Amino acid sequence: MDSDSRDGLSKREATAFRKRLMEWYQTNARELPWRGISDPYRTWVSEVMLQQTRVAAVLEHYEHFLRLFPSIVALALASENDVLAAWSGLGYYRRARMLHKAARFVVQELDGTIPTTSEELRTLPGIGEYTCAAIASIAFGESIAVVDGNVERVLLRVTGRPENATAVGRRFVRDQAALLMPKRLVTEAGNAAGDHNQAMMELGAVICLPKAPLCLQCPVHDLCRTRGEHLTGLRGRQTSRPVAFLLATRKQGTTTEVLLERRSAQASLMPGMMELPALPLDAGLGREPILTVRHSITNTNYYVSVYAESDGILERQIPAKAETLTWCAAWRLGELPLTGLARKILKRVDLMSVAGLETPERELGRRG
Repeated sequence: MDSDSRDGLSKREATAFRKRLMEWYQTNARELPWRGISDPYRTWVSEVMLQQTRVAAVLEHYEHFLRLFPSIVALALASENDVLAAWSGLGYYRRARMLHKAARFVVQELDGTIPTTSEELRTLPGIGEYTCAAIASIAFGESIAVVDGNVERVLLRVTGRPENATAVGRRFVRDQAALLMPKRLVTEAGNAAGDHNQAMMELGAVICLPKAPLCLQCPVHDLCRTRGEHLTGLRGRQTSRPVAFLLATRKQGTTTEVLLERRSAQASLMPGMMELPALPLDAGLGREPILTVRHSITNTNYYVSVYAESDGILERQIPAKAETLTWCAAWRLGELPLTGLARKILKRVDLMSVAGLETPERELGRRG
């Protein structure tokens, strides 16, 4: 090493890092539907979905979302309810609301043209430092570094730094990310800036893992000052919370209907989303739940008991106001803005219709 172990990378090390990273990426990059495209709208959608969300979960939603809203105009013209329904299961629903709001702004104020620079993108509703840099580099080739959790982890390990959630620590990571950025824009040979940012995120996602990193497979192993897990700050403790919900169904002709509750538009968590009606914990005393699941949201593990209605007693114990409750046809569940937990439960009990499947019950429901 030609610099102190507490310093950042030297220019020579940065050049070697960048070269080895790109050689590795060109051979090992995963094939993902949002890579190798030239549509900034699709890049925007993918980057918003990927924030704090596993790639596997995004893969389940990305193509479906774009089939429903294939352009920024289509997204802008859609109702918020339809956007949330398409987002259901991805979590962090504020992302969907802000994406929808930004799409309307672009269509109404910018004639439908997405800004091409990070500075201009930053002015759109809901677009922060990470998202504007990702779109500008990947879609338009701007030489600006993207720093997400994966990139930060790679840079801290390579430079031998412990995690430091201070302004100084964040500035160090940003400076190192900028040092590694290629300065060329889009050329016939490709998009150097966009490819570099995606390679950095890929390295953190598949090699430089939070736990048990695959150091022997790392293309920059000999430049790394940590070669393993680095010191991290204390994480917030996970808390556990038991909750109970009612699964009430009824028949209207041949159509199965499910009782759902809509969260208040002023709720601090998932406003306006639909879920199974919550029950007091003691409502299930003496009853066996039909389903138990664990569901995690940020630092809380919810241990969920789901009870089925058979005698009308549980329905009378629902604390929600009557005007927030509604019966919904089972074939419509896939079109509703369900919370991730509600979607998980309804799939487990086989009440979620397969998207796009036309069943006799569905056709009858439409005619009725």
